[in-house]
Amino acid sequence: MQQIFNFIIRNSNRLLFLLLLGISLGLTIQSHSYHRSKVISSANFLSGGVYEKINRVNEYMNLRAENDELVLENARLKSLLFNKEDTSKIPLPDTVKGVKPADIIVSKVIHNTYNKHENFLTLNSGSNEGVKPDMGVINSLGIVGIVDDTSPRYSTVVSILNMKSQINAKLKKSNHFGSLTWDGKSTGFVQLRDVPRLASVKKGDTIVTGGQSVIFPEGINIGTIETIYKERETSFYVIKVKLFNDMTNLGHVYIIKSKDREELINLENKEKNE
Repeated sequence: MQQIFNFIIRNSNRLLFLLLLGISLGLTIQSHSYHRSKVISSANFLSGGVYEKINRVNEYMNLRAENDELVLENARLKSLLFNKEDTSKIPLPDTVKGVKPADIIVSKVIHNTYNKHENFLTLNSGSNEGVKPDMGVINSLGIVGIVDDTSPRYSTVVSILNMKSQINAKLKKSNHFGSLTWDGKSTGFVQLRDVPRLASVKKGDTIVTGGQSVIFPEGINIGTIETIYKERETSFYVIKVKLFNDMTNLGHVYIIKSKDREELINLENKEKNE
């Protein structure tokens, strides 16, 4: 406290001058509108700059909350877009060979697992819409899986990311066939096995469905060759296939009806029994 008093005493003249200057400026501003407007304008400029900087900081800090709101809004809009009562807004694929639009059921993935060895999807279409077990499921990029079971309103699908899944597939350019499986590791890759070594294969070649089953039509995209291995004990290739689909991010899908399925199955069963 003594130091404060000593400071005031030493600088009494200066402090008195500043006090009188402040009083005079205050009286001048109060008595003259021009000076008053200039001071107010300068204060607003300074405070406005401070508020702008504070607002920028707040906007940056609130980006996460705003992004969350945008995600919720996008989800709401997608739910409207993919509403089953308005499926006319969802374009039907026009590149499925031998399949008419009337033989395609538009559905939506409402649950999807991809971090297990046996992964499944759940669709919001069931037996009420004509979905049956063993129907193929695709989207605009390629195959997704095979219908496993149905209820009146829903169906479960064996994902191609399921170690028990086996799908007939072939090299697009040469028609050499193999069995498409998954080794349970990466969600972006599957394996095409039992491809004969006589086949001409190279990285980047396209793999498509083979058409030797009643589940998928021939020629539906699967992916491209990433790596080629030779099995030591057999005369076949094992091909690592990079999927066209991102199996961790699936929206609406197409369930393919096969009019000839029951007839072919009955014929095959008849041959087995003979």
